[in-house]
Amino acid sequence: MRSVTYSMGVSLDGYIVGPDGDFGWTVPGDDVFRFWIEEIRQVDVHLLGRRLYETMLYWETIDDQDPSLDEATLEWAALWNPLPKVVFSTTLSSVQGHARLASGGVAEEIERLRAEPGEGEIAIGGATLAAEAAAAGLIDEYRAMVYPVLVGGGIPFFPRDERRVDLELVETRTYNSRVVYLRHRVQRQ
Repeated sequence: MRSVTYSMGVSLDGYIVGPDGDFGWTVPGDDVFRFWIEEIRQVDVHLLGRRLYETMLYWETIDDQDPSLDEATLEWAALWNPLPKVVFSTTLSSVQGHARLASGGVAEEIERLRAEPGEGEIAIGGATLAAEAAAAGLIDEYRAMVYPVLVGGGIPFFPRDERRVDLELVETRTYNSRVVYLRHRVQRQ
């Protein structure tokens, strides 16, 4: 069965976005950007909430003939743009590129995608969407790229639902840009 992963940049105090809506502190250094490129290669479909979808629309506008763009940027765009995406939104009526609007809830969508053939991951982006999947017990791995900053509030990486989830640490990496990657697998009973 295809695994469901939730992966995002997070502050040391646990937020993906600060109280002012800023997430500029997550701009990756070259080494972290290379990690994201390698991670996206493992993904078959990406589930996004509206806010993350709108942020990631930037990549749909990349001109692969622009001489000012570096090789890594072009490589990411070449992987991201054709990747199938499912967008969860109650306010959007249409989406662009290789995206479609979800017709049901996140649990139904994940079960449908797991039933399809494929070996790649089902990736979730966006804390609100991930919280809904976590509440249904559908996330198999949490992958946090922890940045050395305290933002004091905002949108939390982990859901605040008073539910215990036991995790197994399966990988750590430290990057030159002072960022630490933590990969945890959910322990199922």
